[in-house]
Amino acid sequence: MANRRSFLQSFLGLGAGLFAAEKLGASTSLPQNHRDQSPAFNVPVITTEVGDMPYTMDGDVKVFHLIAQVVRQKIAPGKTLDLWGFNGSAPGPTIQVNQGDRVRVIFDNHLPEPTTIHWHGFEDRIQYDGQPGISQPAVKPGGRFVYEFDIHQEGTYFYHSHMAMQEMAGMLGAFIMHPKQPYRPHCDKDFVIHLQEYAVLPSNTVPNTMSMEYNWLLLNGKAGPASTPLIVRQGERVRIRFVNLGMDHHPMHIHGNTFYTTGTEGGRIPESAWWPGNTVLVGVAQARTVEFVAKNPGDWMLHCHLPHHMMNQMSSSVGKMTRTGGMGAGGDMNTGMGMLQGTPGVPLGEDYGPQLGRGLGVAGSSDTATTNGPLSQEKANAAMGKMQTSTDDAGEMKMDEMGQMQMDTMPGMQMNDMADDIAPNANNVPNFPQDAYMEGPMMLMDDVVDKPENYGLNTGWSQYMQGMMTFVRVLPPEKYDAVVERMKRAYHPNNPYATIFDHA
Repeated sequence: MANRRSFLQSFLGLGAGLFAAEKLGASTSLPQNHRDQSPAFNVPVITTEVGDMPYTMDGDVKVFHLIAQVVRQKIAPGKTLDLWGFNGSAPGPTIQVNQGDRVRVIFDNHLPEPTTIHWHGFEDRIQYDGQPGISQPAVKPGGRFVYEFDIHQEGTYFYHSHMAMQEMAGMLGAFIMHPKQPYRPHCDKDFVIHLQEYAVLPSNTVPNTMSMEYNWLLLNGKAGPASTPLIVRQGERVRIRFVNLGMDHHPMHIHGNTFYTTGTEGGRIPESAWWPGNTVLVGVAQARTVEFVAKNPGDWMLHCHLPHHMMNQMSSSVGKMTRTGGMGAGGDMNTGMGMLQGTPGVPLGEDYGPQLGRGLGVAGSSDTATTNGPLSQEKANAAMGKMQTSTDDAGEMKMDEMGQMQMDTMPGMQMNDMADDIAPNANNVPNFPQDAYMEGPMMLMDDVVDKPENYGLNTGWSQYMQGMMTFVRVLPPEKYDAVVERMKRAYHPNNPYATIFDHA
């Protein structure tokens, strides 16, 4: 089985000509800071949290083993979900191949129901397209199917179950086809980021795949602040490949940098058609590739710019639209995620309308449970002073019967002193509580989510990092070397960043 080092060598050994490539001429269509005079070669892609799928060689065929299975995955401190994924994770590991390769994928179904794998964007033989009942029989539980491809395309593609609700349980992974002629300008770092979303009720670990509203938004299987930053040396050219397989579109925004959109799920965009920006809309079933020169040092946020996607546990939970009665809003999480029950005429009864657009009932009072109601200043201040969290023997945060974190003590986790954060007249202010109090700042988790990639972040950063958020850390050489050295010391098998260690 090829290890990561041999995989890297296979990229760097594609031909001596790749390293002896002629210097790039100055581009007339890019500004000066996007021009690159260095030789071009293919850099292995980094998929934070996930890593790559290893392969073996059968003659001149690269052989990958893909297993569909139930995965128990920790997505954030104190939140573990039962997902469906591949080879132990959701999303599954990234498959990296070269244009011109012949590839065989041996697929085993360890799920309790039939499934198939669709190879999104592939131009290949119909019998390997993964349409159940059309291009192939569905693979039954315990069954196997072998896919085989001649790779003639290049770009960012992905694989996923072609059973619709299985997609929403986590079943996707990236499939990167590196070009025979390396892209120019050359990029020093190349990342894949999967955009995922789950609707999970309190005290539950199983996503509601039928939902139209989501309360956990993830990058590569982690919600902020547990997501791992992208580590970049100042001056490097960076490529980020966003892959979206869910029910929502995501406007992905990067602070402090202007990028060019250079690719889609159809491959590379001709340079004359690249467009600049700092936000790119990644639609459902789409991939978008952006590139930029990381010239500005700093810890720059990378996040979806939909406001509810910058939060955890956010789903129709903003409370009443005013603090003094009037139109009801903010039904409980069951209601907000479309899991309605009760009488009369669910969801047309008065108890269900309006709830942030849900139902067709009339405005007014309701006895339907809401997630938060009026707060007295005394009770709010008292609650804030006691907010600490506890863990069980396994190190997981304890949850009460409503699925909320119990407030005792947890090593390494602190609460901000928020007693002064609430104005004396807060309950008389329309729209209170909103983002400034109920959603941010949240609990301080710096120590809980500590990892080498977070070294040097400002104290308290985790309070403002939720949902579909992470950082692009553009580090000056000395700071970059310090972070990478810590990453090396914490090395573990299949470390997604391992490919950069030899070149750090």
